[in-house]
Amino acid sequence: MTKVLALNAGSSSLKMQLMEMPAEKLLCKGQVERIGFNDAIVTVKSADKKIKKIMAIKDHTKAIDILLKALVELAVITDYAEIKGAGHRIVQGGTYFNKSVVIDANVLKKIESLGELAPLHNPVAVIVIKALNAILPDIISVGVFDTAFHQSLAEVAYLYSIPLELSQKYAIRKYGAHGTSHDYVSHRAAEMLDKQYEDLKIITLHLGAGASMTAIKNGKSFDTSMGFTPIAGLTMGTRAGDIDISIITYLAEKLKISEKEVFEILNKKSGLLGLSGISSDSREIEDAMATDDRAKLAMDIFVDRIIGYIGSYYAKMGGVDVLVFTAGIGENSAIVRQMIIDRLSFLGIKLAPELNQVRGVEQVISTDDSTATVLLIPTNEELMIARDTFKII
Repeated sequence: MTKVLALNAGSSSLKMQLMEMPAEKLLCKGQVERIGFNDAIVTVKSADKKIKKIMAIKDHTKAIDILLKALVELAVITDYAEIKGAGHRIVQGGTYFNKSVVIDANVLKKIESLGELAPLHNPVAVIVIKALNAILPDIISVGVFDTAFHQSLAEVAYLYSIPLELSQKYAIRKYGAHGTSHDYVSHRAAEMLDKQYEDLKIITLHLGAGASMTAIKNGKSFDTSMGFTPIAGLTMGTRAGDIDISIITYLAEKLKISEKEVFEILNKKSGLLGLSGISSDSREIEDAMATDDRAKLAMDIFVDRIIGYIGSYYAKMGGVDVLVFTAGIGENSAIVRQMIIDRLSFLGIKLAPELNQVRGVEQVISTDDSTATVLLIPTNEELMIARDTFKII
């Protein structure tokens, strides 16, 4: 048996799972939230023990050190040398990587160079990789790329309508994101339905604070909603999603601010937060919908953009066999799932209300006579990271 770490670094968070492979047995999971604050939250759980602390954690380097020490404190391991490999979720792999790879000095340099395409994720992933290598110099680190799953897109799907020379010179294209999640839940859907993956037309809906959708045809990513950067596509927690790009220069002139500052607004102050004026958290918006017009409008727009992508993918693939809901909103919000599927009744896609009243469990939630099967599947990016890491090491 081989012990493998799966690490997922966010802008102010770090998630960890320690798994025993190839049995895929979860030994311990933990996370650090609010990194950079004096009240960061550390939560680590093994099968029978738990650590929870609130403390100052200035950066991701400190966060990884705390999580590793917790593994020893919980007696999950007795020595760091028991950990043979670490898989790192990397949001942006550019055109360099269409599969998971061992992270050597050259790979790390490429990950670092792609930071401007995923500024909230790639730079902190690099910090975690370097910090882990400093603590465990003999460990094999593996990069698992969110964009790798979408490298199968055809030119017609990934190219923008700008001068082709510019696209080629500067690698400007649709890269997508959440590929590890879309890959996992789409394969799991085929397993649950006992169907051949390559025979299914699947639309996966990864709906969380960051949200994206992917059309999967012939066993490959066929189209996806996020683009050159993760700001494109659906309305999200704080991201605007698709907009007319002339809004950027227009707002810069009207507000007398730089285009970079407008981008900050579109990335961190827009989406559900900007529309509702309440919160980026869909749960708070759902609670306010009955009495607050802006909250209802925000949720209606969120659903409307999703319907637009489903319609597009339905037409491009020539139909759909399976729709999969996953991630924080997709897994837990019966209201959002109902709002979406109700809009698809003209296609014969129907939700079973009694089956839909669940949270975070694998389940078919459509009626027997629905023209497409609708599934709820909790995502497991960490398991995919551990699998790829184990294969490589």
